[in-house]
Amino acid sequence: MVISLQLDGDTPLYEQLRNQIVIGIATGELAPHEKLPTVRQLANELGINTMTVNKAYSMLKQEGYIVIDRRHGAKVNASLRSDPEPSTELEQQLQLIIAQAAIQGIEPSRFQALCDQIFSRMTYRQA
Repeated sequence: MVISLQLDGDTPLYEQLRNQIVIGIATGELAPHEKLPTVRQLANELGINTMTVNKAYSMLKQEGYIVIDRRHGAKVNASLRSDPEPSTELEQQLQLIIAQAAIQGIEPSRFQALCDQIFSRMTYRQA
């Protein structure tokens, strides 16, 4: 998986890294049980501070996307929880995205088509 960060962007680097790993899991670029680079390796590869990678990994662990074992490092969680009901946090994030789309004048049908297009690229399915 190729990770590309916008060093001068508005979104913090740890959040960009976290988001790209989540997308990698959803699109199948990162498979269940797949080992992630060590904090030091990834920081060196991306040219960022190890604390930035550590913060992203901590968030991913807390959210259940990865598991971290001192002996084996970080791996994609093979048993991600499945819940057909969206979380409150997800609903809030969607509300903000939909509000931004409405302000930009995007029609609901176009917005739905865009969502369908993006969702179709997600290959992760709960076993």
